[in-house]
Amino acid sequence: MLPAYVPNTAAALLGGGPPIDGGRSWGDGRRIFGEGKTIRGFVLGVLTGMAVGGIEIWVQTLAGWQLSWYFLPIHTVVTVCTFALGALLGDLGKSFFKRRLGMASGDPWPIADQYDLVAGAFLLTAIFAHGWLLANITLPVLVWILLVTFVLHRVTNIAGHRLGVKRVPW
Repeated sequence: MLPAYVPNTAAALLGGGPPIDGGRSWGDGRRIFGEGKTIRGFVLGVLTGMAVGGIEIWVQTLAGWQLSWYFLPIHTVVTVCTFALGALLGDLGKSFFKRRLGMASGDPWPIADQYDLVAGAFLLTAIFAHGWLLANITLPVLVWILLVTFVLHRVTNIAGHRLGVKRVPW
């Protein structure tokens, strides 16, 4: 999941500049995504996730042999891209719906806040590499992903808040 986990953190750390929505509002008068979703953060987040995924592929195929354990899927270039891009598209989708519900940026939305990146990564992968997704994301792997994602989300958000990157610790 590293290619999907890294983009959100990278976007928060490396973001800034013009917002993706250009400051525009939707028909309901609310911002489309909000001030915190920036072009630079999105692009650098996706590229960072893809770079981490590329390193993961390189390590897994180091010296012509595969470092594959029975429970760890081996990524492809396509899945690295769909995980990285899908994670941030999932985050954007969540932000869009939060604004429609009248929620401000940083307002907690349990479950959606934790799993938007997983949903986005899996949805985009289902479109472009469905065979890989079905073969590699088994029920035990999915349960593990859901547990690890919950813990990592909490830890990284607390750290981001303490570092001053996030306004709220959730």
